[in-house]
Amino acid sequence: MKLSKFLAGVALTVGLASPAMADPLVLKFGHVGAPGSLFEASANEFARCANEKLAGKVDVQTFGSSQLGKDKELLQKLKLGQVDFSLPSSVMSSVSDVFGVFEMPYIISDRDHMKRVEAAILDSTLQPAVKAKGYRILAIWENGFRHITNNVRPINVPSDLEGIKLRTPKGAWRVKMFKLYGANPTPMSFSEVFTALQTGVIDGQENPYAQIWSAKFQEVQKYLSITGHVYTPGYLLVSDKHFSKLPQDIQAGLEQCGKETQAFVYDTAANLEVELLNNLKEGGIQVNTADKAAFIEASKPIYDDFAAEVEGGQDLIDTVRSLAKGS
Repeated sequence: MKLSKFLAGVALTVGLASPAMADPLVLKFGHVGAPGSLFEASANEFARCANEKLAGKVDVQTFGSSQLGKDKELLQKLKLGQVDFSLPSSVMSSVSDVFGVFEMPYIISDRDHMKRVEAAILDSTLQPAVKAKGYRILAIWENGFRHITNNVRPINVPSDLEGIKLRTPKGAWRVKMFKLYGANPTPMSFSEVFTALQTGVIDGQENPYAQIWSAKFQEVQKYLSITGHVYTPGYLLVSDKHFSKLPQDIQAGLEQCGKETQAFVYDTAANLEVELLNNLKEGGIQVNTADKAAFIEASKPIYDDFAAEVEGGQDLIDTVRSLAKGS
């Protein structure tokens, strides 16, 4: 069975709590992923795990496609207790500067590298940073390796981006990176991108294959350039205040499901990279592999900026880089 068909079936199991106990606690999970996206599959797998492990106690319900709000709205709704879980990615660099380390081009080499980075800095750096803002990370999943699509020309080297109006997430470091490459970066909510591409408000965008395919960007884009310029983690995020008020057994069960879901997310993401690239090629978008070395060379100044502007930035970069080949 094709993986994408399997993922569609996962949705059928979501939101089903055991009838053994009356009135389970309804917990809402909002995210921006479209149907068929990695975000949808990840959220649904977490909900399946939680509703099975905590049967009759909770009913985790998922709401994708920005139904409950865009990323920044979901961050606010977490604090207000209107949403119980969200799945932010690049936007986390606007919550705390330390998350900008994952905006550094090519700093994460693969998922095993990311696992080592998580083990090294989650509790010491990332968790304190979000708790200071009222949040808590239950688990680190992923959004994926990002690539560029556009309607102007294939992107082989950074200079090919000169003058291209490129949508980016609302994170300062992604904007700086694409300005450095010569593009005209335009921060925009994910839910607005398809229409902006279709109407020519922007020329292109950058996202992992799962987001490109599920949002149908291939229908309004001519070129896909495999750059892999940034790997973006996804964060299973809750309000520290509201989560702390849940019964201890529910907290423990949800934390366990968050961590258990990571293996599903990583395996699914790796398989989707192969399947969806083939789907995109078959869909008619023109695909090229960019000159990675040229992009890495052009990226050096943004590392210097991060080290200079973020407290402890150089140490953070050095820690992440030191874990690239194992420890």
